[in-house]
Amino acid sequence: MKKHLCAIFFLTLLISCQTESKLTFEPTQLLGENCKDCPQIEINIPNALDDSPVSEAINRSVREEIISILSFTEDENIDNVDKALQSFTSSYKELKAKFPDEIPWEATIDGEVVYEDENIITLMLNSYSFTGGAHGYASTSFLNFDKRQGTELENWELFDDLEGFEDFAETKFRIQEKIPQNKNINSTGFMFEGDSFHLSENLGYTQEGLQLIYNQYEVASYADGPIVLTLPYNEINLYLKRKVKI
Repeated sequence: MKKHLCAIFFLTLLISCQTESKLTFEPTQLLGENCKDCPQIEINIPNALDDSPVSEAINRSVREEIISILSFTEDENIDNVDKALQSFTSSYKELKAKFPDEIPWEATIDGEVVYEDENIITLMLNSYSFTGGAHGYASTSFLNFDKRQGTELENWELFDDLEGFEDFAETKFRIQEKIPQNKNINSTGFMFEGDSFHLSENLGYTQEGLQLIYNQYEVASYADGPIVLTLPYNEINLYLKRKVKI
């Protein structure tokens, strides 16, 4: 009986520890003005609730991403999300006043936690905006955070061997996109600057592996859409500064 009680206690303690290691989020929705001559704005993001440095860093970085997407001026006074929504709305209203036939603008931003362990947490933000022209623009961005240090990580900070990882990623990219290893990286129609492979600006931890997303126009035409490369952890752990348990 005592053995069973010990086993139950240990299992409960283990589950409790695993739960405590996870950050707590609540879904948050932000909407633009609802009027005839207003753009459509809808933002759905996770808001970190824990009183911790990493939660503060997450919420701050998400706010900065939203401001960057919605702001249409270099006005340094746009320092919060509400002002960013107002900036997007005002820009459309000004244009609409000059050109009554202007098609309504729209902006959507959806964020979610796509990976978390005891060391790392990663958020993915998918955004779409239309501000006139032939089509809108969709993009994905990753935000990676060190939970212990409570800081957002730059891409280079993810690696012990950045150069080795880039060489490995290029090999895998060529295989996926059917580019001969001995040919120029742009030989099949890609548009890497300087005819040299480079890592995506958007890379982050996911459940399937480290993911690189080249957004539209980054290395290919708009019609090609985003280019996604996912590298399993069992193949890249040797390059990572923070190893992922497999």
